[in-house]
Amino acid sequence: QVQLVESGGGLVQAGGSLRLSCAASGRTFSTLSMGWFRQVPGNEREFVAAIGWTGFSAVYADSGKGRFTISRDNAKNTAYLQINNLKPEDTGVYYCAARIYSGTRSSEKEYQYWGQGTQVTVSS
Repeated sequence: QVQLVESGGGLVQAGGSLRLSCAASGRTFSTLSMGWFRQVPGNEREFVAAIGWTGFSAVYADSGKGRFTISRDNAKNTAYLQINNLKPEDTGVYYCAARIYSGTRSSEKEYQYWGQGTQVTVSS
């Protein structure tokens, strides 16, 4: 069983930056493809970014291109989401997800494991 624990959320002013972390355990991390999703108030959970096993392939939602960067450190069993130039509309709960197959995917249905989420609040 894979466990995922997010951290790094918090309250930040618009224009600021955050780096979210997702620590994984229970399976060899380099065999997990990772994704980040978010749920903003009043909306369905949506895809943000995904990264493959090695970290060489990454995909992003159009809304995050240029401000969001996904990365991973297989030696630390951790995935990251760097968010720059934060906007109030980025406020929400950010979830880390893992899938045991290779390749980057944007659909929630492709992920078998989920973290509990970390709250990001951006003040204007």
